[in-house]
Amino acid sequence: MPSLRLLIVCLWWFNSLSRTQQYQSSQTQVLQQLRKHLEFPKVLDAWNSSADICFTPPSPSLSVTCEGNTITGLRIMGDKLAKVSSFEGFSVPDQTLSQDFSVDSFVTTLTRLTNLKVVILVSLGIWGPLPDKIHRLYSLQVLDLSSNFFYGSIPPKIAAMTMLQTLTLDGNYFNDTVPNWFDTLSNLTIVSLKSNRLKGTLPRSIGRIKSLTVLALSGNRISDSLPDLRGLASLNVLDLRDNNLNSRLPPMPKEIVNILLSKNSLSGVIPKQFGELNMLQHVDLSSNFLHGTPPEALFSLPNISYLNLASNMLNSSLPSRLKCGSQLGFVDLSTNRLTGGLPSCLQSNSNKRIVKFGGNCLSIDPQHQHKENYCKNAETDKKVSKGRHAILMVAVIAVASVVVVLFFVLFFILCRRNLKGAIAKQRLIPKRVAENAPTGFSSELLANARYISQAMKLGPQVTPMHRVFTLEELKEATHNFDQSAYIGEGSVGKLYKGRLENGTDVAIRCLALYKRYSVRNLKLRLDMLSKLRHPHLVCLLGHCIEGAPDGSSVNRVFLVYEYMPSGNLRSNLSESSPEKILKWSERLAVLIGVAKAVHFMHTGIIPGLSNNQLKTSNILLDEHRMAKLSDYGMSIIMEEIDKNEAKPDGHKSSPWESRKVEDDVYSFGFIILETLAGSRISENDAVLLDEMAASTFSSQDWCKQIVDPMVLSTSSQESLSTVIAITGKCVSSHPSLRPSIEDVLWNLQYAAQVQASADGDQRSEAASQT
Repeated sequence: MPSLRLLIVCLWWFNSLSRTQQYQSSQTQVLQQLRKHLEFPKVLDAWNSSADICFTPPSPSLSVTCEGNTITGLRIMGDKLAKVSSFEGFSVPDQTLSQDFSVDSFVTTLTRLTNLKVVILVSLGIWGPLPDKIHRLYSLQVLDLSSNFFYGSIPPKIAAMTMLQTLTLDGNYFNDTVPNWFDTLSNLTIVSLKSNRLKGTLPRSIGRIKSLTVLALSGNRISDSLPDLRGLASLNVLDLRDNNLNSRLPPMPKEIVNILLSKNSLSGVIPKQFGELNMLQHVDLSSNFLHGTPPEALFSLPNISYLNLASNMLNSSLPSRLKCGSQLGFVDLSTNRLTGGLPSCLQSNSNKRIVKFGGNCLSIDPQHQHKENYCKNAETDKKVSKGRHAILMVAVIAVASVVVVLFFVLFFILCRRNLKGAIAKQRLIPKRVAENAPTGFSSELLANARYISQAMKLGPQVTPMHRVFTLEELKEATHNFDQSAYIGEGSVGKLYKGRLENGTDVAIRCLALYKRYSVRNLKLRLDMLSKLRHPHLVCLLGHCIEGAPDGSSVNRVFLVYEYMPSGNLRSNLSESSPEKILKWSERLAVLIGVAKAVHFMHTGIIPGLSNNQLKTSNILLDEHRMAKLSDYGMSIIMEEIDKNEAKPDGHKSSPWESRKVEDDVYSFGFIILETLAGSRISENDAVLLDEMAASTFSSQDWCKQIVDPMVLSTSSQESLSTVIAITGKCVSSHPSLRPSIEDVLWNLQYAAQVQASADGDQRSEAASQT
């Protein structure tokens, strides 16, 4: 009997061990599948070993937490930094996973780890809408998906994750409204959705999350008013900086520690209740439209250490008896309408306290103050403006009423007319080029081609960091911009070749700015331009700004690019250098590279950039003859220059240049035409280009008369006809009939594939004959 009991115990122990090992094995398989979904990032190389993952030593970038033999925590910090550089609504994503990545499959695999309590997946290049099925992780307490490329809305089924305490989705591209269901999560303590594209109003339900300690929504597009937040009894941090909030300041919770509301459009006075918040340490209300006098008690709060009220409309004078708290180390009152003297506790840098007060009408430090009339007149102008605003509102309402009536009258007429027009247009619009090409692919496949805006795989970028050069460095690199270093002059400034001190060859473009920029404004634009990184864009290595000593304006800016030794596409199509003449397959590779660059400029950044100076002289080739687009994004700096106006040297833009500004796809069509024609056409021969655009592209006579003999002798009929067909669409006189750059890219890639197959068959046939 004892032996029987012992046998039963042994069998039970063996079965338990077997089940445990099977469970561990299944979890390990899930982690390996996740690794595959993430395209084998270097940070997960530690999972190569056969050791139990639960016992893998944690690192700053990777840790797996287990309870018993069950995985309960997963933290992966990647290196695909989603640095969202924003300027005037323009944002640039750096790296994503490839277009083959499926966020739905990834999350499906992740939810197989059903006991997860902590999921932290940061900077891994994950892109796509966050699937609803994330709610299957019902035990989750912490979810951090920061610095990735999620877009769309935040899934409402997250509301079913009742255990959730921390939700962090910073640095993504969520572009719907702020969810109205956060108050259903009774354990929620931290909500951080910074640096996204969230819009609309801040829902009133936010004010009912009693457990909330941190609410961080800075760097979005949230508008309208701030809700009453006094119900957030546990709130310590409120961060709503850099939004479009335009209400008065509401009362704040008593336990609040940090109030960060800068860069909004908040108005009215600072409530006296702010002076009763004894836990308050850090206040930033700068860059709003607040007026009146700040509460005296705000300066003397026991824990207040940082107070920024700069760039508002605070007026009148500060009381001389004003006292400062012992912890107050920084005060910024600059750029307001304050008058009178400065209280003794705010005297400049007294008691190691930093105080900024320039740009007011104070009686001290007159060198950095306005005249007193400036502040008084501003107040008078404000009252007059209010009266004018009321009259204007009455006029606007009257006009709007008339417009509404006219709208309904015209609406019925236009609907009938558009219905007829739509039917006629449907008959006129031709099918996709690829449908007529003998591709073997269905039109449905083409119509469902993946839209990879924000998901362009850039590959590993080994380009150096953008840096600021001194004018002396550039003079030394070009021998003081000697004529021997001069390369040429395009539509946007002179170009020089230089050699840096470390031996690197560079191309330096000198731009004379016709618009008056401040140094700060221009630096922001250059910083945004420097973030554009793509294998088929010439890398911007740095810049140098030459301006007024006080930084008030800029005269010239020098852009330093990587040097491309193989010249531009035009020179490689010329018969004057036969050793450089590109064959058809090589020309296709160039066109595909440029199309990828244009596609990135249109859809890989938010919002897309057009007017990208597309012409063959701006398509450069490196030592491997890989094409890179130069002079892209010049509209960011030169946006105010009219390309049709005469330049200071008397040069006017040609009709060719003027036309290119209108449509990148149209311009790209003419690049294909030049690539087909080679030296038979000049880039600036607008008349011949127009004649070509009006030609019947598919005719044999057209091919013989226009197409370069090198192209005819090295191309297959199917490959050439595919490119000619899409070219005809690109240069259509009706913009609505032109294809997207994605369609152009697809057809070029198909033509290259067909040509490669034909070349392979030709080589095989030649080999069989020898």
